[in-house]
Amino acid sequence: MSLTRRQVTSAALAALPLGVAAAGTAHAGGRKRTIYIAGDSTAAQKYSDAAPETGWGMALPFFLHADRPVANHAVNGRSSKSFIDEGRLDAILAAVRPGDFLVVQFAHNDEKTTDPTRYTEPWTTYQDYLRQYIAGARAKGARPVLATPVERRRFDADGNAVPTHGEYPAAMRALAEEERVALLDIQALSLALWQELGVEETKTYFNWTGTEQDNTHFNPPGAIAVARLVARELLRARVLGPRDVVRLRDEIPTSWITWPEPLS
Repeated sequence: MSLTRRQVTSAALAALPLGVAAAGTAHAGGRKRTIYIAGDSTAAQKYSDAAPETGWGMALPFFLHADRPVANHAVNGRSSKSFIDEGRLDAILAAVRPGDFLVVQFAHNDEKTTDPTRYTEPWTTYQDYLRQYIAGARAKGARPVLATPVERRRFDADGNAVPTHGEYPAAMRALAEEERVALLDIQALSLALWQELGVEETKTYFNWTGTEQDNTHFNPPGAIAVARLVARELLRARVLGPRDVVRLRDEIPTSWITWPEPLS
């Protein structure tokens, strides 16, 4: 279904959690600074009809102080290109305020060479679209943050976790250096985590069910693990300070993950 830019903006704002919707007022007091997420299905909010599939953006608030609310605009199936073409970046920029953050994670769908509505080439159009997120955030007084794409679950015959994103992570790293943008290297960290966990244990982090073997999307333990990586990187990159992050060493109960009813 094709949506107009006005419909995208309305749906995005209606989907914000109450705590985020109220953040506009809090900005006046200089206390709350919202973390916006632009990304794909690996980060996106999931609903009851998709459970137990879980985006890492659903778990990120567990690791952040209440004064750092999350506005998760990530959507299934989007690339850096299609997210912009559908007006979703415009929806974020309409809401973002000075001092906020925009975390951008794309590549899973940019890689789809047979789909011209989503495909980008790593060293040209992918970087060009990412520059639009950077420029848009900066124009609004917000801080752009690039996050390399979280890795899929893939192992070779010897049990080694192997990368699946080709040149996209390297292209993002180079752009972050060129533009002097903070980089969260989630691709490298998640690949190392899958290597540590191994072939069998990683199945308990991905959306493996009785009817599905999904090596891209997460269940609650996987989403929590990746969100922890994101929070640690936000701290390491000095995007956030020590007082902004919480529970980095704590066990997070999977029962904290909830799936609301689908939006009408």
